[in-house]
Amino acid sequence: MQKKVKVYSTSSCPYCRMLKDFLDANSISYESFDVGTDAAKREEMMNKSEQMGVPVTDIGGRIIIGFDREAIKEELGI
Repeated sequence: MQKKVKVYSTSSCPYCRMLKDFLDANSISYESFDVGTDAAKREEMMNKSEQMGVPVTDIGGRIIIGFDREAIKEELGI
């Protein structure tokens, strides 16, 4: 069973787009939150990651900051 994946991003972030393209290319479903427009999700992201930078990926409770392809692959087992 695939771990639940949440992506916290902004519409203007190129690394966020790269992350989503990577997940799409690997057929990984995910929930996406635009923290540029959603204050509640921005607060949630900051509480999880303890910082403001995007993207932040929550994979089954493991927080990965930035587009760290290897850490994401490892956590998803791909």
